[in-house]
Formats: sequence, C-alpha cells, structure tokens
Amino acid sequence: MTDAVGVRTGLSARLPAVSQTLKPATAAKKLGIYLPAAPEEFQSSSLTRDDLEELRAHPPQWLLDLRRNGPFPRDVVAQKLGVSRSGLARGGLTEALTADEIGVLIADPPGWLLDERETHKTVLADQARLKELRHDKG
Repeated sequence: MTDAVGVRTGLSARLPAVSQTLKPATAAKKLGIYLPAAPEEFQSSSLTRDDLEELRAHPPQWLLDLRRNGPFPRDVVAQKLGVSRSGLARGGLTEALTADEIGVLIADPPGWLLDERETHKTVLADQARLKELRHDKG
C-alpha cells in the first residue's frame, strides 16, 4: 500500500521487494521450448521474471537452436501443423517433434492430419461464430 506521495506504508513497507521465481517447466513453456531438450543448467534452476525477460531479449545460442530446430513441445507442434493438441493425440503423436519431422508431415500429410486440420478449422469457425453472437447480445 502507498500513501499519497507513493511511499510504501503498512505491512508492504516492512517487506522487501522480492522478484517472483519461475519453475523450469513454467519458464520453458513461456519460452515455447521443450524442457527436456534444454541444457541441464536451465532444467535444474529457477528463473526470475527478469531472467526470463533477459532470455527473451538476448537469447543464447542454445535457445535460438531449440526455437529453430526443436524438438518442440506439443502445443508448438500442434500450431505448426494446424491442429489441436487433442488432434495430435488422436493421430498418435504424443512426443515432441523436430523441425525436420514436422516438415515431413507437412510435405506429405497423412490422412489423419488432413482430417484433424478440417476438424480444427470447423471448431475455430464455431468458436468465432459463438463469440460474435455473444458480442451482438452484449
């Protein structure tokens, strides 16, 4: 709590400012990388929000390589293939994929992938339609 001139008062005046730390899994998710593919040092240490912002602003080579080549977490794989995460599971893809593996699927899509893309498009269209209906009523 602060007073009229911005000075901390009450309980908050006695507590030091502490930067929130993130577990490695949370930091990996925010960076869009697959945690098991990250260096051991990253996997075993907590990061502050400042550390995370530093990684985003000035990514080290290992982070650039992971973002470029993978392996990618399932949500990123789903996005690159144009399907949902559930669609990946229905297609039998439960593991992280590399950029090359994703490229093969995109170049010669199996039947399940084509079906899941259509399903995903339909679901997104329905969600957009419902959002517009709610917006018109509100």
